[in-house]
Amino acid sequence: MKNLKRYYNLPAEPKDVYNALTNKNMLEIWTGEDAVMETTPNTEFSLWGGSITGLNLEFDENRKIVQQWFFGEEEEPSVVTIVLHPDKKGTSIELRQTNIPEEAFENISDGWDEDYFGALRELFI
Repeated sequence: MKNLKRYYNLPAEPKDVYNALTNKNMLEIWTGEDAVMETTPNTEFSLWGGSITGLNLEFDENRKIVQQWFFGEEEEPSVVTIVLHPDKKGTSIELRQTNIPEEAFENISDGWDEDYFGALRELFI
């Protein structure tokens, strides 16, 4: 199992980034896929039409999101932590993900850069 840590910058206020990451309608706009999301701990979520599923663990409004991502029944859950920091150019984002299966690491890593934060950047440009 591998861990990942990345930093991203988006030209938007932390409250707008948080909304885009937690509001079902906004998620569907920038991903172009069905989403299931609510900002209540211990609720299940689904992104990209079910390609990503898991459990919401913690929300600190406009600051932090912690989720458990599922890869398969036999795999230990992966924990994703997204921390939003105000920045003079918008929002600085710290991403941490633990327990990524070796065979999924490259796909997950590229997905964060291109599909997740790459698509989110397009929303704010």
